[in-house]
Parts: sequence; C-alpha cells; structure tokens
Amino acid sequence: MRSMEFVIGQRWVSHSDANLGLGIVTDVSGRRVTLGFPAIDEERTYATDNAPLARVQYQLGDKIETYDGESLTVRAVEDIDGVLMYHAEDENGELQQVSEVKLGSHVRFTDPRQRLFAGRFDRNGAFRLRMATVEHQERLRQSPARGLIGARTSHLPHQIYIAGEVARRYAPRVLLADEVGLGKTIEAGLILHSQLQTGLARRVLIVVPDSLVHQWLVEMLRRFNLRFSIIDDSHYELDNAADQILAMLGEEIGGASEENPFEQSQLVICSLDFLKSSDKAGNDAVSAGWDLVVVDEAHHLEWSPEAASPEYQVVERLAEQTRGLLLLTATPEQMGIAGHFARLRLLDPARYHDLAAFEQEESRYAEVNTLMQQLQEQGGKPDSAQQQQLQTWLGDEVSDLVARDDNGHALIDTLLDRHGTGRVLFRNTRAAVQGFPERRVQPAPLPCPQLYTEAGVTAGSAGLTPEVGMDEETWLAEDPRVTWLEKKLSALKPAKVVVICAKAETATALEHYLQLRAGIRSTAFHEGLSLLERDRAAAYFTETEQGAQALICSEIGSEGRNFQFAHHLVLFDLPANPDLLEQRIGRLDRIGQGDVIDIHVPYLENTAQSVLFRWYHEGLEAFAQSCAVGVGVKAAVESELQSRLDSPTESADDLVAATRAQAQQLRQRLQEGRDALIEMNSCRPEEARALIDAIESEEQSSGLVDYMTEAFDIFGVETEGHTETSDVLKPSDHMLTGHFPGLSEEGLTVTFDRQQALEREDLAFLSWEHPMVAGVMELMTESELGNAALASLSVKGLPPGTLLLEALFTLHCPAPDSLQLARCLPLAPLRLLVDVNGKDLSAALPHDRLNELCSNIRRRTAQAVVPQIRAEVETMIDHAEGFAAERLGELQQQAAERLRGLIQPEIDRLKALRKVNPAIRSEEVAFFENQLSAGEDVIGKARMALSGLRVIVSS
Repeated sequence: MRSMEFVIGQRWVSHSDANLGLGIVTDVSGRRVTLGFPAIDEERTYATDNAPLARVQYQLGDKIETYDGESLTVRAVEDIDGVLMYHAEDENGELQQVSEVKLGSHVRFTDPRQRLFAGRFDRNGAFRLRMATVEHQERLRQSPARGLIGARTSHLPHQIYIAGEVARRYAPRVLLADEVGLGKTIEAGLILHSQLQTGLARRVLIVVPDSLVHQWLVEMLRRFNLRFSIIDDSHYELDNAADQILAMLGEEIGGASEENPFEQSQLVICSLDFLKSSDKAGNDAVSAGWDLVVVDEAHHLEWSPEAASPEYQVVERLAEQTRGLLLLTATPEQMGIAGHFARLRLLDPARYHDLAAFEQEESRYAEVNTLMQQLQEQGGKPDSAQQQQLQTWLGDEVSDLVARDDNGHALIDTLLDRHGTGRVLFRNTRAAVQGFPERRVQPAPLPCPQLYTEAGVTAGSAGLTPEVGMDEETWLAEDPRVTWLEKKLSALKPAKVVVICAKAETATALEHYLQLRAGIRSTAFHEGLSLLERDRAAAYFTETEQGAQALICSEIGSEGRNFQFAHHLVLFDLPANPDLLEQRIGRLDRIGQGDVIDIHVPYLENTAQSVLFRWYHEGLEAFAQSCAVGVGVKAAVESELQSRLDSPTESADDLVAATRAQAQQLRQRLQEGRDALIEMNSCRPEEARALIDAIESEEQSSGLVDYMTEAFDIFGVETEGHTETSDVLKPSDHMLTGHFPGLSEEGLTVTFDRQQALEREDLAFLSWEHPMVAGVMELMTESELGNAALASLSVKGLPPGTLLLEALFTLHCPAPDSLQLARCLPLAPLRLLVDVNGKDLSAALPHDRLNELCSNIRRRTAQAVVPQIRAEVETMIDHAEGFAAERLGELQQQAAERLRGLIQPEIDRLKALRKVNPAIRSEEVAFFENQLSAGEDVIGKARMALSGLRVIVSS
C-alpha cells in the first residue's frame, strides 16, 4: 500500500474525529507526521503509513472560507510544491489567491465529493435509505391521497370525499353542515392536515365555543398529529397588570407589550367568547393573519339585515382578513333561511349580498332538483322540454354534454358543480349515509329521597343535579341512583360502560364510591385532571383484559373522545340542552359502532329529572334517534318547559304533545327543504372510493414498514415486539444522531395498523405522514447522511479492481410549497451507473439489483483505498455529470408539460363555470393562472445537482 505524502502547510481532516476540524501539517519527521488542529487548539502525531487522515482538496465551484471568515468560490487550483493555491472569487467578482494554509479550520463537509474524499462516507444502508427516501417522496407528493394518509380515522366515503374535494382548493371557503355524528370535526381536520401537508396553508386559527376548546385540541393532536396552542386570558394577564401599574404611576398606557400572542404560533385554538369579550384579543387575532380559519358551531352566529350579534361581528372581521374559511354546523337551516344566508354571506359576501335575492334564488332550486332526478331515471337523456330547461341553466354546453355516451354522468356532474350553493355547502344526512347503530333507551324511575325533598332541590335547574352542594357522604348513601348504578354495573359485567354526569365533583364522588366501596374497576375523566391523567384514564378504560369496566365522566367526557368500543351509556343526569344530550350519546353512537347502544337513564320521580326525561323521550324521541331539531323545538316551547321543570308534580302531557307537534313540523320543514343537489355534491361514491383505494394501497404495501425498519437500523433505534401489530421503540447508546424524530427518552409504542390505532389511542399510528416518518425523510434529504458510500461487488467475469460509480442527480428547482411543483417535478433522483470509460450501465444494473450484489467494505480498508482511486472517481463523476446535463432539457420539458396538464384544465373549467355560476370567484381563476406562470418560470431555471454517489469496487 502506498504511503501518504505529507508536506508542511497541507490541510487534512481526521476520519475518526470530525470535531477536530481542518488540520494543518506542521512537521514531517521520518515515519511521523504532526498536525495542528486550530479549531480545538491541539496537536496530534500519526504514523505516516496508516494515519486516519484524508487530504482536503476543494474543486472548481466549491465554496471555501478563509481563517478571517471571508467566503469565496474556487475558480482554479494550482499545486505549488505539494501545497494548494486556490484562485477564488469573492462576492464582488474579484479573484484572490488563497493558499490552503489560510483556510478556516472550522469545516463541515456536505457535498458528496467532499465527504467521499475526506473519508466521511456512510454504510451502504444509509445510501439505500437516501435513495428510498426521495423515491417515496416523489410517489407520495404526486399521489391523489396526499394529505389524507396520516389521519387516525376510519375511511368513511362522505368524509374522504369532502376532504379530498375541499382540501385541493386554493383558499377554500365552505360550510360543512353534515348532521350530528357524521364527523364534521374529522372532515375539518382532514382538510387542515391536507392543506398543511401540501403547503397551501401554514397558519391556522380554530375558533370554537368555550366548552369545545379541549375537544378540538385533543382531536387535532390524537387524530392528525397537529399540535395547536390555546390562546386565552392567561396570555393577556401580564399586559393587564402592566397597564394597571402604568396607570397608577400616571404613565401613558399602550407600551407595556407590543407582542401579539396570536403570532407566536402557527396553529392556534381560542374560544369565540374570549374574542368577543376582549377587544385587544379580537384585534390581535384579526391582525395576526391566517391562511385558514375554522369556526365550529356556526349556527350560533346570529344575524339579521338590521343587526348582527357580537359573535357574528368577530367572525365577520376574521372572515374579511383570511383567505380560507371553514364554517361548521349540523343545522344550517334550523334558525331559518336568514340564518343560513348569514353563514353563506361570511363565506362569500360578494356572491351572497342580498337576502331577498337569495330567497328568490332558493325558490328555483326545487325545479333543478326535480329535473336532475328525472335525468337520473332517464339515464341522462333529456327530452326536448328538459333540454330547453337545461339550456337555461347550462347554456350552449348542453348539446356536448348530452352527446357523451356516459349515462348522463357528465351532464349531471356539470349541473351539480354549477348549482347554487353546491360549491360552498356540503351536507350529508344520516338517512343518506346510514351505517348507524340502533339506540335503545332503558329508563329507570326511582323514588326521590327525603334528603332532596327537605332541601328543596327537586324542581327547576337545581332538580336536574340535586346532589350538587350536598355533603358527599350523605348523598352517596341516600341517592337511589348510586345504589342502582352499583347494581347495574355488576349486572352488566364485564361489558364496558360510560357514565356521564354534569359536574366534575359528582363524577369524582361516584368513582371513589365504586372503586373503594363497591369494588368495581372504574376510573374518572373530568376537567380537574391534567391532559396526561385523562390520557391514562382513557387508556385504562380501553384495556380489554385488566382495564376499568366503567369510565365516570363529567360533561367534558362527552367532548373530544369517542368510546364506540362500548355500547352501554349511563346518563346519571340529563342536560338541559338537546345538543349536549346528542353529544353525550354521540360518544358511542358513531358510524362503525357494531352493537345496539343501550342508553340507561336513572331519574328521580316527581322531580325536574322526570319532566326532562319525558320531554326528551316522548316529545323529541331524542334517545331513539338523532335529533337535529332539538334546539329549535326548545326555543319554541321554552316557557312551557321551564314551567313544568319548576312544577314537576303537575302534568306534563300538554308539554309533551306540543313538543311532539313542533318537532314533527320542524322535521317536515327540513325534509322538504333538503336539497338533493347538495346531498349529491356532498358525496360522490366513485370518487370517494378511488381516494380510499389510494390511501389503503399505501397502507397495505410493505413499503413503509421496510423503510422505517431500515431507518431504525441506520439511526440506531432499538425495536422490541409488543404485539403482533405493534412495536416498542427505544433510543440506544449508539444512536447515529443525538435525537431521533418523535422519540423521547422513555420510548414510544407504535403500530402501522390503522385498525389497531383506532382501537388503541395510546399507540402512535405510523403512516407516511406521521411526524416521525416525515422527520426521518427530512433528516435524509436535508443532511449529508447517505450521500457518499463505498461498496464492494463480487460478480463472475468482472475483473477485480474494476471501478463503477453510481451517481444520483436531482432536479434542483427551489420553489415555494404553494406552487405544488412536486406534482410535476421528478423528485426521485436521476440515477446513473458509469465506469471509468464513460459507459452508461444504468439499465444493465438497476439500483435494486446492485444493492443485492453489493456489500460493505471495512472502514479502515475503504479509507485507505479512496486516495488511490481519487483520479478515476473524479473522471467517472465528470462522465455522470455530462449524462445528467444531457437529460436536463428533457426533464424540464416533461415537468412543464405535466404542470400545464394539471393546471390548464382547471383554468378552462373555472372560466366556463363563471359564465353561469357567480359562486366561482375571480381570485380562484387568477390563482391557477399565476400558479401556471410562476411554475413554468421556476422550472426553466432548474439545474441538475449531484445529491449522492456510491463508488463500487469489484473484488
């Protein structure tokens, strides 16, 4: 083996210790060489024949830095008696001569060439992982399922369709109005997740009622791995205190703090009441600027042509300043057509500017509904009269649409697409979706104890929760609901039971009683617990073998968590709000619930509880079926209901009859007003199925498991089997990096199986869009790991010592995520395999086949080999770069054509739609036109960049 040639003044780098920085030869004596390492102010002496050192020689175009921090670009290199002189260009274009002696000592090699020749190459596995990373990224970013893969949700067609349709829009402004239990929160989360994944949105604000802040925080984290920050009064307390101090000192108020809490986080949740009650918070929220604002329970936003509620005004200000807006309500028309118009007005005030005009337009929808239903029955073939009607709605396109041999799909789809509010309103009903369980109410009337009668807490609102304020020991002993609950749980054992009551103190007392006195495994779940404690309680209840039988919840238990694996629900008391009752039942009554839901209702006779039970059961039928009209009915019979609650011993027959009649009237109105066009536009089964198939094809392949298994091995993460479909990940002592994405010191239990993830919320659900997987991909693409490797190859007929170079080139095309160029750019690298003579062997030896034939070379051997083959490797790199340059124009042209193919049809479609449907905003057309122009410009400036290389030596 040839000895290294050292000359004083040369710069070398250590293979074994990257922290030493760039060394300089200070002495050569016999078989010893001494290097100084200025970065750490040390000297080290090595044997010249086996020093773990690599010569540092920068190439043309490389960036160098002098000892005084000046950055230069190498334009020529001259060897003067073994010491290199760099002719380098500064930022002003002037050339300077810089001896390598004057180079800075703090150096990090990231370029594949530099790393290879400095001996910083990696194992073959890291090179394979790098190649696999960009290949997966290209496939995923072009997938129609992008943004919808990572959610911990079931694949329900109506949810997937809405998410896919809305999320791909620029600045979507829509009303999500599915009935209760159909998953509007999930739909909104899918849209948020997808827009964040694709770069169409970065800053998101969610505005909800006070009681739902926690629910949204949990849902976004558990289902979508989105970590939101809550902004509330606590963020303004210091400002208020500072203002008071300044006022006391007579100073001018206003300079205490200029920081806007809403600008401190990209993802924010806050309550509508908070924004309404604090002018400063409201102003800060508006001025912070958002890409997307989500408003839940939007039916509470009251508006009339004469006045708007404070809540409506807050949301209106936000709506005016944000690009995207999602409004959520299960009852879009419950408060009348004016209320429905008010929400559409927030979404597009230019389109919905006049209530009278909107009412007139809505009156024509019945005609369109009837026509569309007739077309469906006729296979899309209109008669002459129908064709004349269609001409009115669709113009000259009708003839072309009718002529298509597709059973009228194009005609009906066009009618759907251009119909009134169909583009901004999505509404699915339980009747249309189906798949819900049967509900079965199990009433348990019980005698009212003397304790409550004497205390006068049997009527009015106090009668609904008479135990509140009572001595705990006393009411637990005398309230017959407690004894009934103990016996009921024993009788149902081992079935899981969710118990919900209004107050946290009631839940705590019941749980202690059941656990300590009745010996029933139970756990509490209420707002007095920390998020971690609630997680533990939910996990304990979820466990099938040794878990709790009963989960005792306060009202918060009806928010944020779904317990559809249970089918027994005990309502220890009843809420006065019908929507809250539906929320309670909705914890179990979800799509996918496989059992009949038994709703057990213990109530005290001749008290407000018995009146409210009859009102719900006999008047609204709210236990047997979802009740979308509850709030509206309550508003209509409010005074009579309150009167009966205040006098529970009087007959409630008249109240029940009036309630039943009012409910029937409202249901009839909703049924008659149901827009068939909107329902069809809210879920197109074929498109939904295609999206679901795309998602599931990713999950069912072994690609992700194989990819992460190799990543765990490369990075040094320990894996232990947990169950058949889950593993425990733990950091090891030999981790490649100090921190592995998403892995704490305590470790993490993960699953790749969606079904297990739905059943076990304590398991992390790894998908291609999970933060851990995304973090690994980011590490691989943004670091130098795996971009240089050395391997040996043993093939019969190939002479020993033959050199091959596998080079990876990427189309370097810097562009904002919002352009979504990943859909048309080849993100996977251009792979070339060349020999010293410049022969392209890429097709003869594909990457996967080459991986099978290659094996690692011992690091010490490899580091000794590299200096000897440097000239040949540089020749092969030149050959590869020549081949890559030849492909650049072809790749640019293909990318530009794909971009036009994606965007131009959408531009043409929107322009045609605008002629007949004012709901299409000019901003949407302009957005796509700008996307096309900007994308073509960026693609024209793209270049090929060397992103990885592997030198292969035959043995």
